[in-house]
Amino acid sequence: VATAAWCSRVMSNETFDLALNFGVCGSFDRRLEPGRVVHVVSDRLAELGAEDGEAFLSIDALQLPAEHEFMNANPPPIDALSRLPAVSAITVNTVHGSDRSIAAVVARCAPQVESMEGAAFMFACQIHGLPFAQVRSVSNIVERRNRRGWKIMEAIASLNDAAIAILEGA
Repeated sequence: VATAAWCSRVMSNETFDLALNFGVCGSFDRRLEPGRVVHVVSDRLAELGAEDGEAFLSIDALQLPAEHEFMNANPPPIDALSRLPAVSAITVNTVHGSDRSIAAVVARCAPQVESMEGAAFMFACQIHGLPFAQVRSVSNIVERRNRRGWKIMEAIASLNDAAIAILEGA
C-alpha cells in the first residue's frame, strides 16, 4: 500500500522516461536459487479476497471490481533486462512461512516468486502510463522460516550487478 501511494505521488509530480524497481524476493520455484536475478513480468495481489471458512474467495469469485493482476506487456527494450528469466509473482502483506499457506497460495496463484511491493509498483506505473520493469533477486526459497537458508548478501550483490547492467543499457 505504501509503495503504491508513494510511487503515485512521485509520478504525479515529476516526469520520467522509465521506472525501475529493484529488490529481493522469495522463490517458490526451487530452480530459481538464491542469488538468481529475475524480471517479474506478471504480478498479483494474492491476498485480495475473502475467507469463507477454510476456503479463500478471490476478488473475481466475489464479483467485486478491483485491480489485482498486473502484466508488463511492453518491458523496456534493454538487452540486460531481456536476458533475465521472466517470472510471475505475487505481492503479499505477510510473506509465506508455513507448509499449509505455501501450498494454498501455490495452488491458487501458481507464483514463481513473492515480494511485498511489486504489484503496487506495477499498478502505479500503469496508472501513470510509465514504462517500467520490476527486477528481483532471490534471497531465499519460500518455505517454513529458515534463516540459515537465506542468502541476502549474495542476492543483493547479484541484484547490484544486474542493476548496473540494466542502467548502463537504458
